Amino acid sequence: MITVADVESAAALIAGHVIRTPTVPSHGLSALLGAPVTAKLELLQRTGSFKARGATAKLLTLSEAERAAGVVTVSGGNHGIGLAVMAGALDIRATIVMPRSAPGRAVDIAEAAGSSVVIAESMDGAFALVDEFRAKGLTLVHPFDDPVVIAAQGTVGLEFAEDAGELTDVLVSIGGGALISGVATALHARRPGVRIWGVETEGARAMSAALARGGPVPVELSSIVSTLSAPSASPLTYEHVSALVTDVLTVTDAEAVQGTLDLAEHAKVWAEPAAGCLLPAARQVLERVGAGARLGLVLCGGNATSTDVTAWAERFGLR
Repeated sequence: MITVADVESAAALIAGHVIRTPTVPSHGLSALLGAPVTAKLELLQRTGSFKARGATAKLLTLSEAERAAGVVTVSGGNHGIGLAVMAGALDIRATIVMPRSAPGRAVDIAEAAGSSVVIAESMDGAFALVDEFRAKGLTLVHPFDDPVVIAAQGTVGLEFAEDAGELTDVLVSIGGGALISGVATALHARRPGVRIWGVETEGARAMSAALARGGPVPVELSSIVSTLSAPSASPLTYEHVSALVTDVLTVTDAEAVQGTLDLAEHAKVWAEPAAGCLLPAARQVLERVGAGARLGLVLCGGNATSTDVTAWAERFGLR
């Protein structure tokens, strides 16, 4: 497992390449949820999500030979955007493999940044294609199964610990688990006693399934939230979550989209459902911990179009 020293080293490595995003108390969310809420606005990060942190750290640790050969990754959206943009900034060739379910905007941004984008029929197929590119000499920048990436994503937690007021419970979305692994490592070191809660959608329960089985297992993906749709956790992220996270909660896709609408109305921020899922989960946390809770929400990304959100809201009959 990584340590807070690894996170601190990652923070020094990526400084100047990424943004120290705002940490703000939200009066609107506090009123909505009935408890004090502080939000970490990682949706204002370069490339629109926290993924720029891990991508940058991995790219900066490559050897000259690896830089010359180029990199490859698999992504449901945000990691692909993050790697494409940061690789372009560092003049490294990147190939991004995405499933057909990935947002069109993510494909467009990755291509505009100079990356080659390859579309697979499914997320499982995308991971299989990555193996073919690795066999050709490209270096894998894994979206979550890499201690360098996990440590860099943990810089979100390091900043949150330094910038937030009093917190009792912090909620973090889970796809493959790198963000929550790194954030939990940083917060447990800097804010002992703070409870960390993971959040998944019911159609992308890779970490919940791993915790139930005692290790990573493949899961069938059906969630609209492609940015959280990992086909399984990894042994590395499972180890961190099982040791450091209080529990992993699940919400429906409809609840995640309603959370996106609520964040726009009450927090005045444009988030994607991968961040919107935190609001229904926060209600679950408040029911379990009772009075006195002071919530922290890591709003992980904002790369959803108004067209996408409107279509989802209509699909689920939301207003």
